[in-house]
Amino acid sequence: MSPRIEPGTTRDIGRINAGITRLLGAATGGPPPNLFTTLARHRGVFRKWLRFAGALMPGGRLPRDESELVILRVAHNTGCEYEWRHHERLGAQAGLSPGEIERVRLGPDAGWTERRSALLRAADELLSETRISDETWNRLRPLLSDEDLIELCLLVGHYEMLAMTLNSLEVEPDQPPRRRTRAMRIAERIANRR
Repeated sequence: MSPRIEPGTTRDIGRINAGITRLLGAATGGPPPNLFTTLARHRGVFRKWLRFAGALMPGGRLPRDESELVILRVAHNTGCEYEWRHHERLGAQAGLSPGEIERVRLGPDAGWTERRSALLRAADELLSETRISDETWNRLRPLLSDEDLIELCLLVGHYEMLAMTLNSLEVEPDQPPRRRTRAMRIAERIANRR
């Protein structure tokens, strides 16, 4: 299967966007990710979207490992292979074990802590019902602040939107990075401090 819209070249996406995508690739130890070089074809939206996306992850308030659990659940529920593979790597960098990553596919009743179970259930409910049920909200309320609850809803919605886009454009998953870069090690240290 080939992508419906090919990743853009420097000519297609412009020098600034090409520079941004190269930096993002270098940070993950590889070439510019197909996600970014494809979305950068819409020059007017790309950098605005990137700023919003970065505010949720990695710049959000939720601990990185929990954000990655939620994103992986969205990727699983939407059948988004690109999102799953990308966040499988990021989840491992954030401290999730291979067993935890695979267990995300089993859902909120697969032996998680109360908090993680509630986060995964909230993701499921947002995707299927477009709202968190009262029961799940009441489980989350003592565990998360107002800001965290807002971020959780935005995180699920954003990654569902991204999964729909990736699936529709048939963006091909990136090859795993060949090496850990200094930027990756710094990002891991920052994520582990939260």
